[in-house]
Amino acid sequence: MAIIKLTPSCKDYLWGGSRLRTDFGIKSDLDPLAEAWVLSCHPDGPSYLPDGTTLAEYLAAHPGCLGTDCDKFEQFPILTKFIDAKNNLSIQVHPSNDYALKNEHQYGKTEMWYVLDCEPGAYLYYGFDHEISKAEFEERIKNNTLTEVLNAVPVHKGDCFFIPSGTLHAICEGIVIAEVQQNSNVTYRVYDYGRVGADGKPRALHVAKALDVTLRTPPVKHDFGSHLAQCEYFTVDARKGAFADAVDKKSFVSLLITEGEGTLTCGGEAVSVKKGDSYFLPANSGSYTVQGSCQTLVTRV
Repeated sequence: MAIIKLTPSCKDYLWGGSRLRTDFGIKSDLDPLAEAWVLSCHPDGPSYLPDGTTLAEYLAAHPGCLGTDCDKFEQFPILTKFIDAKNNLSIQVHPSNDYALKNEHQYGKTEMWYVLDCEPGAYLYYGFDHEISKAEFEERIKNNTLTEVLNAVPVHKGDCFFIPSGTLHAICEGIVIAEVQQNSNVTYRVYDYGRVGADGKPRALHVAKALDVTLRTPPVKHDFGSHLAQCEYFTVDARKGAFADAVDKKSFVSLLITEGEGTLTCGGEAVSVKKGDSYFLPANSGSYTVQGSCQTLVTRV
């Protein structure tokens, strides 16, 4: 197979909405529908092939289909999600690889956000607006004044944010994003607006670990040239309309359709694609084309 369509695992976190179902065609009975893990080998939410097997099972049965640039990784390197934040997500931070491997027995998490849609006036938190001490950070968590020193950024459709591990952040209400991240599910919540979970109890916070790993500084500006984001784990590009490219021996390619519809052709196959679809092209699949009015998020290692 040169073109593999993936079906996501979905999550019903309490801050989610319904737009992934209504706007992106994600099929799920969950309500709210907060996240769709559209490219995932993580055991907490795998992606599935049309025959019901997981992407991880396919990769195990087809050695080499990740490409030579993935040989350095012990596991599938990335996880891609749609996220519908009807309400604010918790203010949170992700640890580095070293800290996460030592304390959580899985990798840390660097990620990027690509804003697919947002309500007027929407914003998110991205680092601090000035450097603060660890003592002040701890005190503000205790007295619920942390947001006073956070960097609140107004967002617009098409904005992109690169979030290295250690960066305090939160997606706020009214934003739909595509997230490309390291293959990890380690999150330390710092502040959660006093919300309770389905069990009626306040959701757990992880303040001590967050104090260990958080960079208490404004975010660093990044220049990725023509790319939306680029790091050791992923290179992400946004393509509008028709384009042609190739999948070489170095890396697989993930295609996430974020707008419109069209046709994807690769290896003698042609499939119709539409907003919300996720496709995996194995390494060394050769030339491929996308035709039509769609917009596509293209990810490779």
